[in-house]
This record gives sequence, C-alpha cells and structure tokens, in this order.
Amino acid sequence: MSAEAPDGRWGWAQTDEARGGPEPQSLLVFETERARLFALAYRLLGSASEGEDVVQDAFLRWHGVDQCQVDSPRAWLAKVVTNLCLTRLTAARTRRETYAGPWLPEPVATDTGALGPLETAEQRELVSFALLTLLERLNPVERAVFVLREAFGYSYRQIAAVLDLSEPNCRQLASRARGRLTEARTRFEVSGVERRRLLERFLAAARVGDLARLERMFAADVVAWTDGGGKVSAALRPVIGPAKVARYFVGGLARAGAVNLRMMELNGQVGLVATAPGGAVFGAVTLEAVGSQISRVRTVANPDKLAYLAKQLSHPHAVLGP
Repeated sequence: MSAEAPDGRWGWAQTDEARGGPEPQSLLVFETERARLFALAYRLLGSASEGEDVVQDAFLRWHGVDQCQVDSPRAWLAKVVTNLCLTRLTAARTRRETYAGPWLPEPVATDTGALGPLETAEQRELVSFALLTLLERLNPVERAVFVLREAFGYSYRQIAAVLDLSEPNCRQLASRARGRLTEARTRFEVSGVERRRLLERFLAAARVGDLARLERMFAADVVAWTDGGGKVSAALRPVIGPAKVARYFVGGLARAGAVNLRMMELNGQVGLVATAPGGAVFGAVTLEAVGSQISRVRTVANPDKLAYLAKQLSHPHAVLGP
C-alpha cells in the first residue's frame, strides 16, 4: 500500500540502504510519527484515550506490514489511523445515542505541544471544545475530510487517496461539512489575554460563591453543559441563563468540598482544572466568551475522560499557573 504524503516536509520514500536494520529503523520511523498520529486520531475522535489505542493499533499494523512495499511511511500510517478512527466513529454514533447527559470531548493540556503546533487562532479553534463538539454533527467521512483538509492541509487528491474516494466526492464532502458547521459555528471574539482575565474573574467569584458577580459575568443566553457520563452527579440537560448557571457552579463547588481550581491551557484555550487535595483530577472547564461576557461553559466531570489529563498533570510543565 502506498499513498502520497501531504508535502515535502512530511513524506519521504525510503530506500533499503536508508532503512538499515529492519527492526530498529521500523521503530524509529514509527516513533517519529507517533505524536502526529495521536494529534490526528484525537481530532477525529475527540477522545485522547481512544486516540492512544488507535495509535497502538497502527503500530501493530506497521510492525506486521512488508515495509519494503511502503513508499511513504508517513502517508501510509496516516491512512491506517484515519481508517481505524472511521471504524470507531461509526460505532461511537450508536453509543452516544444512549450516553448519559451531554457528550463532550476529552480535555487535553496543549501548552506542551500534545496536539501539535497551535500557533494561530485557527489552529487553536480546530482543537477547541466548541469545534470538537460541533464535529459530532458530521458523519464519520465528513469529519475525516474536514480534519484532513482544515487541520492538516491535505489536498483533495491526498484526501481521496486516504479515504479511497474520488476527488470530486471529497470536495463535495468538504463543502457539506463546512456548511453544516458554519450554521452553528461561533468564532472566538476575545483575545487569549482577555480570555485569561475573564477566567481569573470567574475563578475569583466562584471560589467565594459570589452569585451576583458571577451572574454579571454571564451573557443573557449563557448555556452550561456538564459531561458526567453517568459516572458522577451532573446535570443531564443544559443549564440555561445567568442565575441558573451561577447557582449551578457555586452549588457544585460547595458539594465538592475542599477543591483546588487552577488555570491551564486546555485544547488551545485557557481553562480551569479542579483537583482534590490529594491531586486527583475531577473536573475540567472551558469557556467561550463574546466581548466581556461568558456565553458558553463546558465541564468534563466523567472520570474516564479525565484520565489522560491526569496523566499529563504528572508533568509540571503542563500547568500554566496555580
């Protein structure tokens, strides 16, 4: 199997001489690609834990293939990961129909490059909770076309090779995906600095239970979602309106008891992580803002979805501030 690599920086054709010993070189090639494959799998699945599983499955397939027949390891591995994710996405659609409460992506600390370069607002938006949640509106193939095109810069010819589709079909799928997302897509309207200041104010008010101050920070149409997955106590429906959202958060913090709230970069945007005195992670919060007001709040409380973030937090460089 062979497929064209996206560009000259990413793809190469290996000669037998370049390969050296088959086993060490095989491992080196895969390890060179591992981070990028995870970044691709996460964007396709919205799940860090499943993304890791997919990358491991890809390694087993890479180990078993006749690598002399692979012109571009990078392109071959990207194709394998994409198709493994398509299989999982198809199965996930059925599971999510019976998911307890709102479904949200798994949070990932991104200031250390876990999802690749996030140097522009567009790159950060493509891994944000807001967009990853919207991607659930797409069918698996539409999602793959959108991610390969928008996040990884593949040409339609390259996408067609990955998905075994025609170029015109890929163009049509990309157009359909962009159209479906544009209907509900809200561009970030505050800078990173402004967002951090807003989050600091939110954190200060939440810590002392200042309902009035929290209400003033919320837009009139603010909505809060909490993903507990049926594993912890959480609202099964969206909480709507400044007063209700303020009471929901203050009440939740009161029930949690002793809790440490700190800011860190989650999915390309500054967010909040809640930890117990012993360090266990039990919540991750991201915000959307318009102007000086918070319009959307998304909280992940499902412990299964916090496992990857907890693993990241064992490395102190993942944390932006106390």
